[in-house]
Amino acid sequence: MTSALPWYQRCRRWGQTNLTEDDPLHYDHDFWREHWRRTRTQGVIVNAGGIVAYYPSKFPHHYRAEHLGERDLYGEINQAARDEGLAVLARMDSNRAIKPFFDEHPDWFGENKQGEPLRGRGRYMACVNGPYYKEFIPELLREIIERYRPDGFTDNSWTGVGRNYICHCRNCRAKFQNDHASQLPAEPDWDDPVYRLWVRWNYQCRLENWDLNNEVTKAAGGPDCLWLGMVHSEPIGGHVNFAHLPEIGKRTPILMTDQQSRTVGGFEQNAHAGMLLHEVSSWSTNIPESMSLYLRGPLGFRLAANPPLEAQHWMIEGMAGGISPWWHIVGAGMDERRKHRTADALMAWHEANEVYLQDREPIASVGILWSHENSDFHGRDDPKLRVLSPYRGWIYACIRARIPWLPIHADFIEKQIGRLRTLILPDLRAMSQEQVAALEKFVASGGHVIASGLPASLDETGAALETSRLSKLLGVRFTGDRAGLDAATPEDWEKNPSNNYLRLDFSDDRARHPIVAGLGDTDIVAFGGTTEVVEALPGTDVAATFVPGFHGYPPEFAWMHTPRTSIPTLLTREAEGGGKVVYFPADIDRCLDLRKLPDHADLLRETMRWTLQQQEVLRVEGEGYMDCHLYRQEDRLILHVVNLTGCNLWPAYLEYVPPIGPLRIEVALPEGREVREASCRVSGERFDGEASAAGWCQIQLERLEEHALIVMELA
Repeated sequence: MTSALPWYQRCRRWGQTNLTEDDPLHYDHDFWREHWRRTRTQGVIVNAGGIVAYYPSKFPHHYRAEHLGERDLYGEINQAARDEGLAVLARMDSNRAIKPFFDEHPDWFGENKQGEPLRGRGRYMACVNGPYYKEFIPELLREIIERYRPDGFTDNSWTGVGRNYICHCRNCRAKFQNDHASQLPAEPDWDDPVYRLWVRWNYQCRLENWDLNNEVTKAAGGPDCLWLGMVHSEPIGGHVNFAHLPEIGKRTPILMTDQQSRTVGGFEQNAHAGMLLHEVSSWSTNIPESMSLYLRGPLGFRLAANPPLEAQHWMIEGMAGGISPWWHIVGAGMDERRKHRTADALMAWHEANEVYLQDREPIASVGILWSHENSDFHGRDDPKLRVLSPYRGWIYACIRARIPWLPIHADFIEKQIGRLRTLILPDLRAMSQEQVAALEKFVASGGHVIASGLPASLDETGAALETSRLSKLLGVRFTGDRAGLDAATPEDWEKNPSNNYLRLDFSDDRARHPIVAGLGDTDIVAFGGTTEVVEALPGTDVAATFVPGFHGYPPEFAWMHTPRTSIPTLLTREAEGGGKVVYFPADIDRCLDLRKLPDHADLLRETMRWTLQQQEVLRVEGEGYMDCHLYRQEDRLILHVVNLTGCNLWPAYLEYVPPIGPLRIEVALPEGREVREASCRVSGERFDGEASAAGWCQIQLERLEEHALIVMELA
């Protein structure tokens, strides 16, 4: 029986054999049809056109695959997929063209300020504001729809060239002048307000193309024929520069994302991808993600097989964050056949448990804020260190502490009132007045805030402010001075005074704050970073101070020449309305990401626990590093726990996941509800005898191997 749901809600398991130019010589339809069945695939992404055409296009300069000849490989695969009952998305890669195309339409392509064309891999880079994107690509979409009726389109390179290239073609010059009455900036210069305006303008240019392409596909193919581009979930933008995720999230009921494997950040990156994209769209949005079955890592091998556990664990973490699996293979050749079996069992498991993996709402205590403006205008030319590191430091602290959390765009702060207890600002410097007002409203309603660095010290355009817009909320006066050193400074004990510290005790015998009291029998904690020099205003308590660094070699000289200062590194206060405010002028979060010192993680954990008090939603006791995701579906709670113990060594490939356990798990229950039955949808274990006491469901999980999906049916 055919589902009445549209394809973008119905299809939760996807597959892609990314065609190469030699595939027309040996593509085996029977093999791939069996592969679709075996992997329970419901939708496929098939190369159609753009940089390479896999069908006989009527456009003479639409470059055909080298070995296509007169064959219509796209059309053949499209028909085979239709015969299998699958949805089909036509894959495009639209930003480059061959020289004859450029020679005929040179004004359609990007150029530098010297008037030279922008090129990459021997192709000419099209300008997103020119007729290539505005006229030619829409004509390709219409041609493909008229011939093949795909369900929609993806496009890997829809955003064009990134912010490192200022296109000076006549189309960009005219459009920027028309939109902002200004000439284009000459060079990338973050101190130039025109360049910052150009950055913001580029987001809008991409959204205009998104809207145009959807107008074309819906007019030609019907209201469910969607143009979907491709998005990436990393807050600093990844390879899809100028894709404004909240605006895209408003526009589409399905988000196709391309984040195929882990990097230095670990497997938890994939759960983060799902959470972030759901939060900018909705938790009913379908989010398939291209997941590599070929070898990825510091050096990629497109035709070799990824070690099975490496690919499978990435897929599992994605499912835990609400992602729909999408196996991805490059090339239809058969030299390396091991990768063809990697996804079988996991896709079958997903099919059997699909009801628990979609249409659910997350339950979390903490939100970590991010924004495109902060990535651009604070991150500038080093967004990984300036923006991503403090953000990832808090992620690591949450996962290590088993505290459920969500990534929240700063435009959506007000929506978190009554939903989340604590919001974290990891050096979130670029903030609008509206975002600041929403944060103040959140605190006035009883919500808690933890901030680090110089929050709200830039406006949303990147312009520096005289002082932070949050100085009153944080209870400090910013002096403009800094102490310490760059957290990324390499260690050199003889030349570099890198071993600076936080001091937890006070000379006047004041009691320690509960946050630092939880660190045990020590008066100091290693730091190794920078602190903004601030002064505490009345009503603000100082919980830790700064100890300057000193040379560590020879060891006889390794002693504190200045054992105490009055420079605060951790401050707390209680705001009207009962909200707690914690401020780290010291970049402990950034240091945690770079060094993974347990004391730094413990300090951030104790900070979050102090704000949450007795308002936690999940408690997990037991050894190991695991990622915990809690959800609710009407009369059901769902806990997905992924074992990451020993899994994140980098560079390396996962070959073995060491089992951990026992784990004592407590899940807060909705008021007045009890657990009727509970079971694990991985091991098959049942927990019917476990107690529901004082509003908590208590479960003893004796052994956690790769992951556990615990389903609690409520009475």
